[in-house]
Amino acid sequence: MNIEELSYQEEQSRNHVVLFEPQIPQNTGNIARTCAATNSPLHIIKPMGFPIDDRKMKRAGLDYWDKLDVRFYESIEEFMEKVQGGRVHLISKFADKTYSDESYDDGQVHYFVFGREDKGLPEEFMRRHSEKALRIPMNDEHVRSLNVSNTVCMIVYEALRQQNFAGLDLVHTYESDKLK
Repeated sequence: MNIEELSYQEEQSRNHVVLFEPQIPQNTGNIARTCAATNSPLHIIKPMGFPIDDRKMKRAGLDYWDKLDVRFYESIEEFMEKVQGGRVHLISKFADKTYSDESYDDGQVHYFVFGREDKGLPEEFMRRHSEKALRIPMNDEHVRSLNVSNTVCMIVYEALRQQNFAGLDLVHTYESDKLK
């Protein structure tokens, strides 16, 4: 899917975050905040391990929910059908290619898919789409996995770095400086 083929909302968002069956509301809230800060739509594949109005999730996302483009899917298959033409990246420790070896500045829309906090992405699905898998290097002897909200932030900001942080404020000034 090329940028030219997208609606205005998607045109502003080359990087989309996809959560497969999220289980921890605080993680989803933190990810929602990152999505709001980076103009990245958030796609959630059901079922979720908590209600969407969970108090912990809203608290973690603070007051950014109205600035967020959230889309829901009943299954991973439904999601894959809807995003045909976009570049799908499956973030998993079961990958040979690292996320930093991938190019995200190609004019395409990128969908970064993150698995459940407790199980990751389904093994059968991963095997069918292994060419789309990317990993974050880590020492597997010491930890099973990284926190999903941290990995979302790392991956999205690497894509944005390669895209010269398009659409983001590179300078922020104090309110008192604006009054001068």
